[in-house]
Amino acid sequence: MPPREQNSNKGTFGKVLNVCGSKDYIGAAYLATVSSLKIGAGFSALYSTSDVIKSVSALLPEAVYLRKFPNVDNFSVVLIGCGLGNHVSLFKKVIKKLQDKDIPVIIDADGLNILSKLKINLPKNLIITPHPLEAARLLGVSLEDVLNDLEGSAKKLVEKYNCVTVLKTHRTIICSKGEMFTNQHGNSALAKAGSGDVLAGIIAGLLAQGINIFEAAKLGVYLHSRAGEIASEELTEYCVLASDIPNYLHKAVKEL
Repeated sequence: MPPREQNSNKGTFGKVLNVCGSKDYIGAAYLATVSSLKIGAGFSALYSTSDVIKSVSALLPEAVYLRKFPNVDNFSVVLIGCGLGNHVSLFKKVIKKLQDKDIPVIIDADGLNILSKLKINLPKNLIITPHPLEAARLLGVSLEDVLNDLEGSAKKLVEKYNCVTVLKTHRTIICSKGEMFTNQHGNSALAKAGSGDVLAGIIAGLLAQGINIFEAAKLGVYLHSRAGEIASEELTEYCVLASDIPNYLHKAVKEL
């Protein structure tokens, strides 16, 4: 875990910019934003539509809400894609602003589906977080091809997009150009809509605190899966919601 300096302020622990949500996927913006704060980021802002902001701000007063796109240089990390819908022009605008920056970037969910259809220069410090179907789209292969060779598919994504890949399965694979890890934790409690948005937010919050992208991906996957396990001990694997996972993060952190 990143150290917590006692002589500190919210800026000490980093600023997350979440470019998330759309009229059909309001909850994804909430799950990503709250998770980045729950894991220790000092400041988390959500750039989205007025409808999304109105709904999420009622649930999460601790975040900052932006209707005008900010200067990305004011942020430690950018997360784009959770519940973004088919906002291709916005995705392209944000990625172009980040192409020549050292700011870590996470592309998740709808952002990955948009990326699979584009040819665009990508940021230098990039994490992508696909599930197998999104991975298939990104690689231009069938879902069966990915499922039959998960490790090989993760490596191909790393090479194609020059990134750290988090390939989400029941045993999630975290892969960089030089290393590969397989997470051994988690259970069916995590197989719920919104769980991936929580994971993306956790990784963003860790990145904001200064961890490098590969270590943040590994630690984020572990804490997410362990929080799901702990939640299911109390709630059962049937009854855990994605919104429950952030509320059990503290127990996973305490174990470390």
